[in-house]
Amino acid sequence: MIFGLLAVLGAAADLISKQVVFAKRGLPAESDVWWVIEGYVGIETAVNTGAVFGLGAGRGLMFAALSVLAAIGILIWLFWFRAAYQLWLTVALGCVMAGIFGNLYDRLGLWWQPGYPEAWRSGVRDWILWQAGENWKWPNFNIADSLLVIGAGMLLWKSFFPDPPHGSPTEAGQPSDTDAGATTTTNSD
Repeated sequence: MIFGLLAVLGAAADLISKQVVFAKRGLPAESDVWWVIEGYVGIETAVNTGAVFGLGAGRGLMFAALSVLAAIGILIWLFWFRAAYQLWLTVALGCVMAGIFGNLYDRLGLWWQPGYPEAWRSGVRDWILWQAGENWKWPNFNIADSLLVIGAGMLLWKSFFPDPPHGSPTEAGQPSDTDAGATTTTNSD
C-alpha cells in the first residue's frame, strides 16, 4: 500500500507540476527565469532529450525501454524477493517508481504536441533551476528526478548501513557481545 501510494502520488505531483509550470511559463526560452531565491533557485522550463545531465540525447525510446525494465525489476524485488516487508526499501522503491513513471510519461511523448520540435518528442520536461552563481549551474530537473535521487540515496544508505541480521542477539533483546563479559555472581550464604 505504501509503495503504491508513493508511486502514484509522486508521479502525479511530477506530472501536474510539469503541466502547470509549462502552461504558465511557456516552452523553453519563451520567458525569463522566475527566481524563487534570486540567483540560486528558480523556475525555468527546459526539455532534456537525453538522460542524466543530457547524456545520450536523441535516445529517448531506449531510455523509455530501460525505465520499463527497471520498473519490472522493482516489482520483482518488492514482491518476489520480499523487499516489501522492509519499510525503508518500500519507501525507497516507491520513490524510484514514482520518478520512473513521471519521466516515462514524457519519454513516451505523451505530452508532445504537433508544432513542437521533433527532438522533444521523447524529451523530459524539466523546470527546477538550481545554481550557485552564473558559473555553477546545475542542469534543470523536475520532481521525478528528485524522487529518483531520494530513492537511490535511500538505497545507497541501506547498502552502507544494513539492518542487523534477523535473530541476532541485539535484535532479539538479548545482551550483545560487549555485554557477554559482564557476569553476575550470587552469594550462597
